[in-house]
Amino acid sequence: MARSLSGTTRLSGVIGSPVRHSLSPTLHNAAFQACGIDWVYLAFEVADGDAAAALTGMRALGIAGLNVTMPHKTAVARAVDVLTPTARLLDAVNCVVPGDDARLVGHNTDGDGFVASLVVDHDIETTGLRVVVLGAGGAARSVVHALAEAGAADVAVVNRSPARAAMAARLAGHVGRLGDESDLRRADLVVNATPVGMGDSGLLPMDIGLIRPDMVVADLVYQPLETPLLVAARAAGAVVVDGLGMLTHQAALAFSLWTHTPAPLAAMAAAVRTQLLSPPSHYDPPDASLPDRG
Repeated sequence: MARSLSGTTRLSGVIGSPVRHSLSPTLHNAAFQACGIDWVYLAFEVADGDAAAALTGMRALGIAGLNVTMPHKTAVARAVDVLTPTARLLDAVNCVVPGDDARLVGHNTDGDGFVASLVVDHDIETTGLRVVVLGAGGAARSVVHALAEAGAADVAVVNRSPARAAMAARLAGHVGRLGDESDLRRADLVVNATPVGMGDSGLLPMDIGLIRPDMVVADLVYQPLETPLLVAARAAGAVVVDGLGMLTHQAALAFSLWTHTPAPLAAMAAAVRTQLLSPPSHYDPPDASLPDRG
């Protein structure tokens, strides 16, 4: 996207390692262009352990907004001046907003971004849902907490490590619990928050024989957009939710926090979908547990 930069152009960006795979520049620069906002967004490679130094640089350079991806989300949560209740509970920050008093405020927009993708993109009512979340990592924990906050009636977490699953389930309060395969048989919504199905592995995170036509199946993986799980769910007649929704909506929430402007969701989604469907020849996805959410 060719554009004119000047001395008044404001800078925003994402820190992570690795970060060259990040789709955040595509999302945010499309949003700035669509809204006619004189901002630019870049990806900054920041080594593990240097997150606090990056925040010092943010202050010194007057960076107007910062996203945070692996491996810095917890380190940033402990280095900002203020945490939102959700970021404090998750002990993870994916969005830093400079306050009017020069303090840096840490937010976590991941879980709310997922819920928004259900409600806005698919008109799915979250109140009363029986949910199974596969996985217990950072993405899973944010989704578990957000779905409980959005009124889910039951949030069961299934993971290879029962201890990690129980820890994640506690983020859902009284509706959270340790789950097993039997919960998949009666779930209204199944969320794959594991890396299973990423790339060209062809692997599945669950028994597809348990998928029903009245079920919603969501996959947080977005490389590829149509994962083996979503292919199977679509064939079974279920409603499918791909990883692009959460990716776009968590970015949209950050955009609005920084600019105080409604995010141009259609422009953002179109830009990143084009990028995902026709990646450059040098594209090399990360080896992180889940794709970048920063």
